[in-house]
Amino acid sequence: MEISFFEEYPNTKNLEKLKLINFSTKLYLADYSIESYKVYKKQLQKEHKNLKEVIWWPILNFSEGYWLSPFSKRRALLRLFHVLLKERIPIMWDAEVPRKRSLFLTQFFKHFKNRALIRKFFLKYKGQIYTAENLLENSFLEYLCLNFNPKNYDNIKIKMMYSSMHLLLNKDPEFMKKEIKKFKDLFGDKIYIGLGVLATGVIGNEKTMTPELLERDLKICKELDIKEIIIFRLGGLNKEYLKIIKKYI
Repeated sequence: MEISFFEEYPNTKNLEKLKLINFSTKLYLADYSIESYKVYKKQLQKEHKNLKEVIWWPILNFSEGYWLSPFSKRRALLRLFHVLLKERIPIMWDAEVPRKRSLFLTQFFKHFKNRALIRKFFLKYKGQIYTAENLLENSFLEYLCLNFNPKNYDNIKIKMMYSSMHLLLNKDPEFMKKEIKKFKDLFGDKIYIGLGVLATGVIGNEKTMTPELLERDLKICKELDIKEIIIFRLGGLNKEYLKIIKKYI
């Protein structure tokens, strides 16, 4: 089982945590700019030989939606696609509704065209697309471009199963096993699992997980033969978490 990390805030303090890692890993790196991402990628892979891949996690300005959905500002999506359609780099599409809730109203009539725009991009893009998605999986969310089926788009689906934030996942390991098995049966090796959280993100009030909960979740994923785990986020890594993670490499 491969263990990778998300990093939403690529600053010196957070990225220095890579020095703790002595096993092969990947980093899903949030950045507004592809140019900045490329600088980080070159520098980090030069300094950390075990960092085998750095995936760009594009984010938008808060006023544009921050995460990527049909309710993001259309001009922001067009700007992103204009840049990416010249590239073949791996990207992580964070399929979540906007942080700025007023965009549901202001972008409502544009979201119909945006859905078509997003689907067209997924079919045309030459690089690998990873889609970070919330726990639910249904046809309505697929209609809204918040779920993406690997059978249609050849994406790799990352289900964010953050047990420190989700009561059922936290309290009922059987529920977590059932959900992961369902995704595994549907998507095979095209399903990866996001675990967390080790440190807060943009929401700001996320409850962090205990080392014991992290070990429980890693054990479940190992038993169910999940190919890759991505932990949110690198900046929260410490020696106690690391000791547990190394058991499951």
